[in-house]
Amino acid sequence: MPGKVADFLRATDLEPAEQAALDHGVTVRRGQGYTLRVSAASAVHRQLLARCKPLDCQGGCG
Repeated sequence: MPGKVADFLRATDLEPAEQAALDHGVTVRRGQGYTLRVSAASAVHRQLLARCKPLDCQGGCG
């Protein structure tokens, strides 16, 4: 599903640095899926990954 992560993140309340990284990101088709590529500091990447944790756990974590 193209842009699933980006769509999910756009629906959340992001910090300004996270929003800037997302706004400048690019969705890249690779293999069987899509990758959201952003250029940002490591701390911003970690924050975005933490916000995406619910996507990893849908229907079974907890």
